[in-house]
Amino acid sequence: MSRITVIGAGFGALTSIKELRKRDKQVEITLIAPRAEFIYMPSLIWIPSGIRKGDDLRIDLQAFFKHHKVRFHPASVTGLKNDGRIVETDNGDMENDGLIIASGGRFIKKLPGIEHAILICEGIKAAERLRDRLKNMEGGTIALGFSGNPKEPSAVRGGPLFEILFGLDNQLRKEGRRDKFKLVFFNPMEKPGIRLGEKAVAGILKEMNKCGIETHLGYKPKRFEAGKVITEGGEINSDMIVFMPGMTGPAWLPESKLPMSDGGMLKADQHCKVESSERVYVVGDTGSYPGPAWAPKQAHMADLQAAAAVANLLSELKGEKAEATFRWELICIIDTLKHGIFVYRDHKRAIILPKSRLFHWAKRFFEGKYLSAYRR
Repeated sequence: MSRITVIGAGFGALTSIKELRKRDKQVEITLIAPRAEFIYMPSLIWIPSGIRKGDDLRIDLQAFFKHHKVRFHPASVTGLKNDGRIVETDNGDMENDGLIIASGGRFIKKLPGIEHAILICEGIKAAERLRDRLKNMEGGTIALGFSGNPKEPSAVRGGPLFEILFGLDNQLRKEGRRDKFKLVFFNPMEKPGIRLGEKAVAGILKEMNKCGIETHLGYKPKRFEAGKVITEGGEINSDMIVFMPGMTGPAWLPESKLPMSDGGMLKADQHCKVESSERVYVVGDTGSYPGPAWAPKQAHMADLQAAAAVANLLSELKGEKAEATFRWELICIIDTLKHGIFVYRDHKRAIILPKSRLFHWAKRFFEGKYLSAYRR
């Protein structure tokens, strides 16, 4: 019986589990993660307004593991040995016949003074901190921005920051406090969110202008200070800073001896196979894949990559050629608490649809449908 180890407990890892069990009822599956829980990160945007609480997004995975006959190994990965056949952890080594790395990206926190910012990407506690800070503010300036990894162009996640920005605008209006706050969006790019497409960027900036949100674009952040964002183009006085840094790979990757990109992620081919490896695959934010200039880092892509990685790993274990690939496809709804803006992109077209209440409710419906597989 083959032994497959999956590293991580996020979108890519859990989809890999489902795909493995759908294709092979007998394979032995071990999942390594610090905790047996899944955090539904896309809905962090609703915590500041009270639409969601932390416990709504924190899913205990024990029932899911039992249903899919998964052995859970509670640990943090520290490295690999024997070309990936042994996973080193702080709770003992784990051997495998095949490995799927889906541990997610790590946010770059090298910007001086970053401790002065709320990093919404850090999860539930960060979103709750934003909620509580906003509740206790009588007014002032809130500066919000995101950055990327200059050595890994795809390693940027701006969508959630746009949603927080528009969400705060609508929340403050609903509370009758919008006139007491100034919202400022800052970004090193003149066209932030360009991966969504030219029309999407134009639409987002137009919506910011309509909402009275100021912009500070095209200037790289130099540092944060208490009450201040300092960029190459000037300073932004701010009573609260919300920031989304660029991403790189997990801290243990250099110890794995696997090939890495300049941006600190695993080099993979179109089959999700780690270059120059045998039966080692990468899914989601941990990988650097050949693809279009607009290649996104999002949960939807991790799910697509997981299906390809599982098919190829099982083929390889049978001595067959790994031929499955995944399609590049960006799908997102930029939520504003009241409405949603639908964005779609593939190799043929880029589509943006006007904001609609329907898209807001569609996003909430999708959340419930997606999580139903883990809540049973």
